[in-house]
Amino acid sequence: MTTASQEAGQEERREGAPLDTLSLDERLYRMRHSAAHVLAEAVLEMFPEAKYAFGPPIENGFYYDFDLPRPLTPEDLTRIERRMRGTVHRDVPIEGRWIPKDEARAIFADQPYKLEMIEEIEDDVVGFFSHAEFDDLCEGGHAERTGEIGAFALTHSAGAYWRGDERRPMLQRIYGALFPTQDELDAWLEAREEAERRDHRRLGRELELFTSSDLVGQGLPTLLPKGATVRRLLEDWVVTLERRAGYQHVYSPVLGKVDLYKRSGHWEHYQEDMFPPMQLEHDEMVLRPMNCPHHILAYETQLHSYRDLPLRIAEFGTMYRYERSGVVGGLSRVRAMSLNDAHIFCTPDQIKSEFAGVMRLVEEVYAVLGITQYSYRLSLRDPADTEKYVDNDAMWELGQRVLREAMDELELDYVTAEGEAAFYGPKLDIQIRDMLGREETMSTIQVDFHLPEQFELRYIGEDGAEHRPVIVHRGVLGTAERLMACR
Repeated sequence: MTTASQEAGQEERREGAPLDTLSLDERLYRMRHSAAHVLAEAVLEMFPEAKYAFGPPIENGFYYDFDLPRPLTPEDLTRIERRMRGTVHRDVPIEGRWIPKDEARAIFADQPYKLEMIEEIEDDVVGFFSHAEFDDLCEGGHAERTGEIGAFALTHSAGAYWRGDERRPMLQRIYGALFPTQDELDAWLEAREEAERRDHRRLGRELELFTSSDLVGQGLPTLLPKGATVRRLLEDWVVTLERRAGYQHVYSPVLGKVDLYKRSGHWEHYQEDMFPPMQLEHDEMVLRPMNCPHHILAYETQLHSYRDLPLRIAEFGTMYRYERSGVVGGLSRVRAMSLNDAHIFCTPDQIKSEFAGVMRLVEEVYAVLGITQYSYRLSLRDPADTEKYVDNDAMWELGQRVLREAMDELELDYVTAEGEAAFYGPKLDIQIRDMLGREETMSTIQVDFHLPEQFELRYIGEDGAEHRPVIVHRGVLGTAERLMACR
């Protein structure tokens, strides 16, 4: 639906209140967003033939993606930053308005990424912002003038596929950091330098913990004897804790038929993160992206009574996920990972007590590892995204309500995040931060009504009738690889 402001067409688009009247989050968003535009202007001045794509504000700064005639050098970033400071010093106004799509097509006729974005906009008009001689597609959220964008520094460049799709062109992404004051920027840059000194990839080489080889492939590290010892000690320790808590351990294969993942729903909702299938005689096989289907089959080996539940099946299971080449690195993002995984098969009225039991285990593990700074995130589905999530409103409402109640009963202080749920159910994600404040998920607890239905799981209740169990998925340590990278 076209808004009244869009119908105004050529009328100037007002950005609203001065920065000093806004909340810190909104002020930073506008400053960082404006800096991305100033970055793009500087790059186009240095490389007039450049094609510019997309440049949003991000946590701690901003970035912009470019299609350039040659690879960038550190010296290029210095020159680009110098040009940006010139624009900031000139303190030119940043102005926006809505323009017809035909006008936008003419303005960006030699910019294929902008033209693609224009065609994806459903309205007849598009947001258009400019400062000095620079124009960009944009829906707004800016400082009023370039002199207001704060203290910044360009930090590095990296490769990034257009739209995150490895089938699309590889672009060059320039990152910058930005804070309201120079003191805040300096503190962040100092923390970044310290984090680089402690980078697990460098320490991993120096301490002989792991290695990587192009002959093996990206995202497939090899743990050397010292690294293998660390992992073995972690695994032995957590398995001992789990046995004490009533878990039973299994070993299951890393391969499964494609039919297994079609039944579970992974093939429909998670296939782009799975490795391609391989033909083995008459069967299509695939490396597993998750352990849950195998654990479900372990549950199915016998008919259970309510007296058997909860049944806690655990495994330090290796999984394979097709992480894109632009994000894999070291041990923190890998394509082969070993997850401290478990699936608790329980009755509906046992969900909250099992949730509480997992939380006690998490707290015990974190205390030993010295993890004190963490936060809770209730990850929910995006109801509009039926491609990513199972389309069953009643199931989602039930799962989200039960998980929220379990968290509230433990008085957990959490934020909600729509669009972060697993494809089959909501989850609690326990987030930790590195030295630069970047969040990573360490532990997770998920409530699942979907897979028991898909596999027609059952147990005999106290009334003698068949009932459907619930699955609580949980990972306490997360993956061994990420834990070693973070700690």
